[in-house]
Amino acid sequence: MAAAKLLFLAALFLSLSYLSGAAGNAAASTSFIKSSCKSTTFPDVCVASLSGYAQAIKNSQLQLVKTALSVSLNKAESTKGFVRKLLKFKGLKPREYAAIKDCVEETSDSVDRLSRSVNELKGLDRSHGKADFQWHMSNVETWVSAAITDENTCTDGFAGRALNGKIKASIRSHIANLAQVTSNALALINQYAANH
Repeated sequence: MAAAKLLFLAALFLSLSYLSGAAGNAAASTSFIKSSCKSTTFPDVCVASLSGYAQAIKNSQLQLVKTALSVSLNKAESTKGFVRKLLKFKGLKPREYAAIKDCVEETSDSVDRLSRSVNELKGLDRSHGKADFQWHMSNVETWVSAAITDENTCTDGFAGRALNGKIKASIRSHIANLAQVTSNALALINQYAANH
């Protein structure tokens, strides 16, 4: 009986030790994300979009960059789907329809460029030397910058008062959030490239 209690207490102690260690690791990972996000344009958005992935990121700057890009890609895909659904609204004015259609194309381009960037980062695992690393990073930086341009071009189509309304406000809100997440990813990419 005493041996069973002792065994139970030992198991309980080991479980608590493991849990406190895991909690400490999660806190350290979240702290790493917060400190890394300070260099971004939208640090609160950065922390909010990445802290759910703290266990995967740990303290790896490369994993942080890969995760930030994946989050941006997922956001671009969902924004593209949202904008595409707006084309089906009945009663759209011809200018609204044209602006939404252009926005679908721009968000599609953004998805394509972010997909290329994610794939290019995978090439870092196989890169040989500084020149090869810089070539991969240059490609990533160029494509992510172009994705931001695509996102901004989408909202340009809604300039002027003629298109004011719920659709314009809704698209601008989605695109603004996407642009913030993508801008943060680019800042983290630039930070990673500068440190290597």
